[in-house]
Amino acid sequence: MVAPTTQDAEQPDEQHASEAISRIGSRIRTRRREARLTLNDLASQTGVSVSMLSMLERGLASASVGTLIAVASALKIPMQELFEEDGEDDSPVTLKQDQPEIVSAEGVIWRLAHNSPKDGLEVTVNEYEPGTASAENPTHHRGREFGVLIQGTLVIEVNDQAYTLKPGDAIAYDSQIPHRLVNRSRSKARAVWVNLTR
Repeated sequence: MVAPTTQDAEQPDEQHASEAISRIGSRIRTRRREARLTLNDLASQTGVSVSMLSMLERGLASASVGTLIAVASALKIPMQELFEEDGEDDSPVTLKQDQPEIVSAEGVIWRLAHNSPKDGLEVTVNEYEPGTASAENPTHHRGREFGVLIQGTLVIEVNDQAYTLKPGDAIAYDSQIPHRLVNRSRSKARAVWVNLTR
């Protein structure tokens, strides 16, 4: 029996990632059309370029966390709907293994710990490796954000102002203001983020 090569072992993960990107893009396109929005409409509401949105819808590009949040907000749907099958669960507990997790194009790990569409509430745990950011450029969407840094150092850019958070520091701002989260340090940063989507 021949042992699988490293390349063979990586193929299922690459295929899974490719399928996820395609599924997200398809859902964005479907929801955009249902909302009777053009790509230009979506671009103006999110600050994401038309070309990026087009590539995203066609499954040709992965998106940043900031982009996905902005797009979901403009489409007035919970971000979870973009990458997870709908399901009902009455339990007040969401086990870690059941929490949807994505790795953005920039390498940020975004885990949806709690999602309550009826309350307009999303709670995420985000991990930023050194040199990564929530988006290449500042994005904006409806709602308000609250964050607490748990580990490392994180720079929050809000409306051309930069705020450096250290463990235990918190921040709150209007999500409609262009913003971006950046790890400019040499160690991983971990934060808990609350998005009020209403």
